[in-house]
Formats: sequence, C-alpha cells, structure tokens
Amino acid sequence: MGVPRVTDSGPVSLLDEMKYRVAFMERTDAKGNRTESPTEYVELDLADGVVLDQVFVERIEPDALHGQDTMEEDDDFESIATEVWEYDVADGKDQDFIDALKNSRMVIEYEPLDDIDMIEPGKA
Repeated sequence: MGVPRVTDSGPVSLLDEMKYRVAFMERTDAKGNRTESPTEYVELDLADGVVLDQVFVERIEPDALHGQDTMEEDDDFESIATEVWEYDVADGKDQDFIDALKNSRMVIEYEPLDDIDMIEPGKA
C-alpha cells in the first residue's frame, strides 16, 4: 500500500491507483438489447497499463421500452441505454484515462471516487 500524497490532479488515494465511475451511452435495438459495447471505444485509445481493473456496476434500460418488450416505431430516438462501470487507473495515468474517455464520444459523465466513496455502507 502506498503512502498518502499531495497532488494537484484531484483526490488523493492511499493506493497506487485512482478509481473512477464512468457512465456510458449504449445504443440498443428495438428490443433494448445492446448493439455495441461502449467500453471498447475507450479501450481503443488506451495504452497498456493505464487501466488496472474495470467492474460493471449497472445498466439502465432505454426509456423508450415503456415497460414493454419492444419499442414502438416512433421511439427509436430514445433507444439509448446507460451502462455504469468503475475503473482502477494506474498512478500517474489519470490524464491518459480521461483523454481516452473524452475521445471515445460514448461517455455521458465520469467522476473520480475518493477513498470515502469506496467504503461500502455498514462495512467501515
């Protein structure tokens, strides 16, 4: 385990990595099934060793399903789902990771998680 350090690049991590939560736009078909993997767009732009680990958190179905199995014909413009992932990024590689997120054009939002965010309720 590393030592706490002061940086100008955001939250301080006690580990030699930084964790980010990323929400991706996910295109779907008329039944709400994914038609592509948004995380692959980020991976194309990353050098080896930038991402140490990634974990799927949740998927939010497209609004256009309206509780049905299939979208109506005029709802195709609402066929976007959301996938949320958490990434462990190697120490000093934050900007490389953020640049890849921006270049992917699939990221809705991202946020660094500090050590407090990583503690699960009831387990601290």
